[in-house]
Amino acid sequence: MDEINWVSMVLATLMPILIGFLYYHKRVFGNVWMDSVGMAENQAKKPNRIVTLIVAIVLSFFLSFFLLNFNNSGINQEGDFDTFAHGAWHGAFLSITTVAPVIVINGFFGQKKWKHMLINILYWIITLVLMGGILDSMNHWQNLPMPEGF
Repeated sequence: MDEINWVSMVLATLMPILIGFLYYHKRVFGNVWMDSVGMAENQAKKPNRIVTLIVAIVLSFFLSFFLLNFNNSGINQEGDFDTFAHGAWHGAFLSITTVAPVIVINGFFGQKKWKHMLINILYWIITLVLMGGILDSMNHWQNLPMPEGF
């Protein structure tokens, strides 16, 4: 990979926010998540949305940059492996081997319910799968084997 596809970086950076907006909506897992921490909707504090959004975007960019490099590490990473599925696999692998253990360890020490931890783990699996898929496929599409005439 010689150049970064910045469109892929923008899309991947926005994924945690977009997926979170949908995933934690009250009609999906929002009410279940609030129940898992013992919070009623009227108890939820409204955070400073601008600060929250800026911090989320910056940290999501760092995560996207890491995933881009994680997808490109190793021998023979160009060519046949430059697919959405391969990047998605990297996202799933990272979620299961890194994110899930951190959430569970923190959850045990914070005395969180399993339901709470599993909701958060599933969110990160979905999010990192999509981020990895976007980054790997969009940064390497020119390396994919093409039929004659393209």
